[in-house]
Amino acid sequence: MSVSLVVLEQIVREAGALALAQFKNLKNLQITQKSPRDFVTEADIAVEQFLKDQLSTHYPQFGFWGEESGQTENQLSRWVVDPIDGTHSFTKGQYFWAISVALEINGELIVGAVYAPALDDYYCAEKGKGAWKNGELISVSAETNLGNAMIATGFACLRAYKEDNNLQRFCRIAEKTTGQRRFGSAALDLCLVADGQVDAFWEQSLNLYDIAAGALIAKEAGATITDFQGNSGVFPDHILATNGKIFDQLLPLMD
Repeated sequence: MSVSLVVLEQIVREAGALALAQFKNLKNLQITQKSPRDFVTEADIAVEQFLKDQLSTHYPQFGFWGEESGQTENQLSRWVVDPIDGTHSFTKGQYFWAISVALEINGELIVGAVYAPALDDYYCAEKGKGAWKNGELISVSAETNLGNAMIATGFACLRAYKEDNNLQRFCRIAEKTTGQRRFGSAALDLCLVADGQVDAFWEQSLNLYDIAAGALIAKEAGATITDFQGNSGVFPDHILATNGKIFDQLLPLMD
């Protein structure tokens, strides 16, 4: 592989330091709205530009797709980047937001990194080689009973005013499980599945840059990644990530 995980971590952690400096000075942070319920800050833009510059300098052979700046010419081999996943949480001074960087080549996720600077947790994965948190190998939970499970979700579909939303699914799942969590960052939610902190995560109406890195990290840690019909793959519009052991119990509730 032509990408160094060490170099990638240095780049992503430096981006995290840039974001964290802005996070500690929220009273002076400029916040605008791209659309109703969709925020962007000067931190999002600065972090994405830093990542774009650094990644293109170290790896000029790859294109770039960022949430804020869009796509460059080469999209067959590209970095897929969300500079701050969980911007609303960021602007409120909450800790659950993350930088997400994935390398996709010919439609296949090869490398993923998710860094939560306020928590100082760095997750990464390489296809076929496993997933790590702060340098330690991680794996999904051992929970086999849906009734005992903790499930994470998010509400991007509601922010987008989608008629097909997750409220009825949420109610069905909440009745069958012990705990529900809404952390505010899909990238970080997927890493929590990878780390066994939650047993499953599902959400609708996301974008690839929200989930690309986290999905690879979860998969390399042993998770199943499917759509709501159980088809394997990374589907931003309907993503279901489980520890694999409760998949058959949870899937029927996704209808």
